[in-house]
Amino acid sequence: MIRIGAFLVGLFFSGWLLVSFGVGAVAYISEPPQETAEHAFHEHPKKLSLSSDGPMGKFDRQQLQRGFQVYKEVCSACHSMRLVAFRNLGELGYNEDEVKAIAANWPAQTPSIDPATGEATTRKPLPADFIPSPHANETAARAANNNALPPDLSLITKARHGGAAYIYSLLTGYQEPPAELAKRFPDAMPGPGLNYNPYFANLNIAMANPLGSDGIVTYSDGTNATREQMAKDVAAFLVWTAEPTLEKRHQTGWAVLIFLIIATGLGYMAYRNVWAGVKH
Repeated sequence: MIRIGAFLVGLFFSGWLLVSFGVGAVAYISEPPQETAEHAFHEHPKKLSLSSDGPMGKFDRQQLQRGFQVYKEVCSACHSMRLVAFRNLGELGYNEDEVKAIAANWPAQTPSIDPATGEATTRKPLPADFIPSPHANETAARAANNNALPPDLSLITKARHGGAAYIYSLLTGYQEPPAELAKRFPDAMPGPGLNYNPYFANLNIAMANPLGSDGIVTYSDGTNATREQMAKDVAAFLVWTAEPTLEKRHQTGWAVLIFLIIATGLGYMAYRNVWAGVKH
């Protein structure tokens, strides 16, 4: 009886599954899903090659400094970097005096408490401080950006599919909306305060083009600051902010891999030695 009951229960659920599948298939065929503007016009990130790519990848310190300069002079006006401290910039090749100067001259100040009055105040950042946000809070950030909230960039290459390639593509992807978009999906055209970018999820992004022309920054190493170069440099910098220990991880990974290969070889030789006298 138990087997018969179990068989009937299984048969019931199998039949229900088949019926559900059939109903779904009929609905899909009779009313196929409509194509959306995002599906038709969204583009995958462009290919981007960085020195940190691959299992042997290492950061290019000069490129990271250029990327930090782009962030400092362009991106930091809107975007925070709350998980990076000024002292971490020493890993990019800046010496102690340079780190102190960067912190002291940072346009945003660090929130603090006045010891004399106990009231909230601000002070110049110190190397031990995390890079302060350009806005006091989310409300202030939205008020300054047409109600859009600029994301923190500390982990942005980990938080977005495509990582550095997505950042590079987004920064170089601003363009006029194609005529076909207006013809096929007029409701998807960018509205007031929005900009068309096929690399953004819904095609319309509130952030204005931050790298609208060449030469926005002047690189101290003489590198030509084209839009593509600046986008690539800041993307490389954001890879570092998201994973500053990437080089150590690569080194540890190779050490572990070599150890496992040697241990496997020793284990196999020990196996052959232990069972050498045993005839099959």
